[in-house]
Amino acid sequence: MASGNMKDIRRRIKSVESTMQITKAMELVASSKLRRAKERADNAQPYFTELYLTMCEIQAENPGFLSPFTKAKDDGKYLFVVIAGDRGLAGGFNNSVFKLVHARAEECGGMENVEIMAFGRKAVEHFNRRGCTMKSEYAGIGDTLGVHHAQFIAEDIVTAYTRGQYRSVELFYTQFVSPLTQTATTMGLLPVNIPKDNELPSKNIPIYEPSAGVVFDNIVVHYLTGMVFCAVLESFASEQAARRNSMENASDNAQEMINTLSLDYNRARQAAITQEITEIVAGRQ
Repeated sequence: MASGNMKDIRRRIKSVESTMQITKAMELVASSKLRRAKERADNAQPYFTELYLTMCEIQAENPGFLSPFTKAKDDGKYLFVVIAGDRGLAGGFNNSVFKLVHARAEECGGMENVEIMAFGRKAVEHFNRRGCTMKSEYAGIGDTLGVHHAQFIAEDIVTAYTRGQYRSVELFYTQFVSPLTQTATTMGLLPVNIPKDNELPSKNIPIYEPSAGVVFDNIVVHYLTGMVFCAVLESFASEQAARRNSMENASDNAQEMINTLSLDYNRARQAAITQEITEIVAGRQ
């Protein structure tokens, strides 16, 4: 009986050790991808931040400034740009974004009033499975998206918005706070929300050709390009961080289970030895 129990424990220990080797390997891969993705996101951020500041300057320096990209609309559907992961095994990374999307959809009157632009295989599968209206799908581009592709996507959004298809465009992604913390967040893309009390350093007012409005409208495409590009990179980095944390926890749990099973094995082995000694002593009497 004890021998059979020991065999089962040994089999479980080997199984858990195999699982731990997989989780350790996935943890190392995620760590490597995380470093590269964070570097790409950090390198891209300054350029698009400067574009946003230029947009703020145009509006602040031109009283009565009007643009189709700053005016709120009262009709049309909502376009949700949702960025999730391509794979699982990342804890609650994907579900956190999806919960945020569905909560916002309820505020908009339900998913029937929403169209989805999905980034990531998990997002595509999630919204297709629920019969949501899909504008476009982009799977497997988290680590390969380039600026030119992001600009093509931004131009598609701007064209649809100027035609009156959407009343607003909102972005849902996971913000990289730290390697241990990632936060699902949302922000409005269109109409562009420029703070009215935006304070800029005093300087000579530039002259825009052919006009401030035309310059502003042309910058919007590049601004959206940057927002989509940076959000995809940041979400990809967050996915790798979440997966690394999840795999690290899985490895720790596996090690703890191995320690517990090893203790049980030693106890069963000691019990078997004790039983054999007892049988030998009893046989000699």
